[in-house]
Amino acid sequence: MNMLAAITKASAQSAWMAWEAVFDQITKLRSAAVKRYGICKLVVRRHHGKNLKCQDGEWIYPGDWVGELHLDNRQVLKLSRELGADRAALLTARMLRRSIKQISEAMKTEPELAQVKALTGITLLHRGIIHGLGFELHPLESKGFRVFSTHYLRLLLKVLHPVGRERTKKNAPKLVPKMLMLTRKSLLLRYAKETA
Repeated sequence: MNMLAAITKASAQSAWMAWEAVFDQITKLRSAAVKRYGICKLVVRRHHGKNLKCQDGEWIYPGDWVGELHLDNRQVLKLSRELGADRAALLTARMLRRSIKQISEAMKTEPELAQVKALTGITLLHRGIIHGLGFELHPLESKGFRVFSTHYLRLLLKVLHPVGRERTKKNAPKLVPKMLMLTRKSLLLRYAKETA
């Protein structure tokens, strides 16, 4: 990457982080609670989608409380700059596993999480980063939300990933957002087995 491109990318990353700081404040106002567990931010809010049947037989209905997972992009960017893209991706996956385990423990004790029926999230990187964590994948039903999520998450990848622009061009057909879902029951059962 030449000097001008590096400066441009760094400026775009700084602008994105500033935008995320503003978005964090908006999110706090629109949710019941915002908690941090390692590399994850967990936003407790109502499910606004359609009725959703999960693989363990549980149903998530509109109005149910869910915990939306968001990666801490500031930490991810720092790792990427310090370690390079490949090592950062491996470490991020390990840190994500640790965060999910912390959330499973918090589900048993923290009052803000008592009514949370499932963990959910939207991601493009469902082929690698969540492997082995127990999440099931669901298509985004709303066409408008699917289009918005595709553009937003591809832009995020371009800005934050060291080779994001090239990766987005090369893998565009595969970079389709999916909804992640892991019910409370499956989460607690999975990590109880791991602890045992």
